[in-house]
Amino acid sequence: MIKSRLYQTLFELNATPVIAKRLRAFAESSASRAFIPSFAKTYQINVDEAAEPIEAYPSLHAFFTRHLKDGVRPIDANPNSVVSPCDGKLSIVADITDDSRFEVKGQSYTLAELLGSQQEARRYAGGTVCVLYLSPRDYHRVHVPLAGRVLSHYELGDRSAPVNDIGLTETVRPLSRNYRRVTRFETAVGVYEHIMVGALNVNTIEWTLEGEHAGKGDEVGYFSFGSTVILCFEKGRVTIDPAKIGPVRLGEGIGTMQNG
Repeated sequence: MIKSRLYQTLFELNATPVIAKRLRAFAESSASRAFIPSFAKTYQINVDEAAEPIEAYPSLHAFFTRHLKDGVRPIDANPNSVVSPCDGKLSIVADITDDSRFEVKGQSYTLAELLGSQQEARRYAGGTVCVLYLSPRDYHRVHVPLAGRVLSHYELGDRSAPVNDIGLTETVRPLSRNYRRVTRFETAVGVYEHIMVGALNVNTIEWTLEGEHAGKGDEVGYFSFGSTVILCFEKGRVTIDPAKIGPVRLGEGIGTMQNG
């Protein structure tokens, strides 16, 4: 129980900025390497899926951000499928309105608060929001649910603000200081928002996509620490299967595109 609390605090970096930065520095240091077997055992991580043997990781952070072996997360081959962008626990908010609220890291958000803009939120009125929470045991690299092209991105959270070149108006003050990256993708069925929510006070998101295009299931980034992925789809563009609420894995079909 003590180890679990310690690792949860480390994973979430849920502390004051000074302590959070010290925890991160420790996790990235070689001194943390000795904790990897204990961490894997505490969270029952399947180390056989990791791309490298457990003893090959130089730090706890390196193990957090591990790649997986080829083929252990096959991407659903149905051309009309929407796939899970990560391992995690899926929840769904359908028929989004201005008053719809959902939980992200213990904070209750409207879509406008999450995106930092009333104008951007209106695009998704009547649409669907998928929230995927990653636990410490999960694979922490993030992929895309649909093939698409990056149209824009901006960042919110501690020491960050929306970039000016996408024309945000009616800005909404964030409810928390969680760092997050909001990326808009253009796909065969319209646009959607791909949101990565990192830890409190510290930027813990790394973007790995090179260029503007990503195929379905391609990696786009990873979380160093505490993490949630949120997908916002326009009305009538996709149907998310409510039977998929709960644990899902990267590449698993969670819905279908609605063509026309």
